[in-house]
Amino acid sequence: MDRRQYLRSLAASGAAATAATAGCLGMVPGTGNENTVLGPPERDLSESVHPSYGDELPAVSLPDPIADEAVSTEDLEGERAVLMTFFYTNCPDGVCPALILRLRRAQAVAAEEGYGDDAAFLAVTFDPERDTADVLHEYAGQQGVNLEVGNWHFLRPESYEAGQTLIEEEFGLKIEKAPADDYENLEYQFPHYGLILLANRRGYVERAYPNGPNVDVETVVNDFERVVNG
Repeated sequence: MDRRQYLRSLAASGAAATAATAGCLGMVPGTGNENTVLGPPERDLSESVHPSYGDELPAVSLPDPIADEAVSTEDLEGERAVLMTFFYTNCPDGVCPALILRLRRAQAVAAEEGYGDDAAFLAVTFDPERDTADVLHEYAGQQGVNLEVGNWHFLRPESYEAGQTLIEEEFGLKIEKAPADDYENLEYQFPHYGLILLANRRGYVERAYPNGPNVDVETVVNDFERVVNG
């Protein structure tokens, strides 16, 4: 049974919900380091439900509503290293902007150092009801994302339910709307997982940063640069 089949079986049994809520649970071993550029991370995340060091990046295809095209992680294999995260534009507490900042900084350095064509930055919204193409385009400007160079994609599931299923089954993260009573003019919010994934051009995860908003920006940038040029 491969990793994605395992996650689907967890979801079907209800265990995935418990694991995702509690954090790093679920016995899913990594595949070793023979497929990676970086050595093992200091923190062993091999028992996490989300993909971790040495795992294959899940094969998913999602619409990029700004570019009006579908983006497939499988199509990026052999071509680009990937930084990927999950967010929504109405995030009220700064967690999602912190995630986007780390990808944006890596994008800027890739452009400065001349390896932007070997990189892809994927930000998946789990709030497609509010995150339309126009909203995402405006958000890109607010966050300093460069959409012109062609290596950044805001990905938007067809519906909240479709995104909820895909993100849980493929990435081990349970997505649920929650009341936003503490925030004026915000109907609902989401819990924050803060996951950033770094995968090499062969499609293997080099680093999983489960506490992405708090990981040092330069750590993400330097890890990504080593993977792209490794």
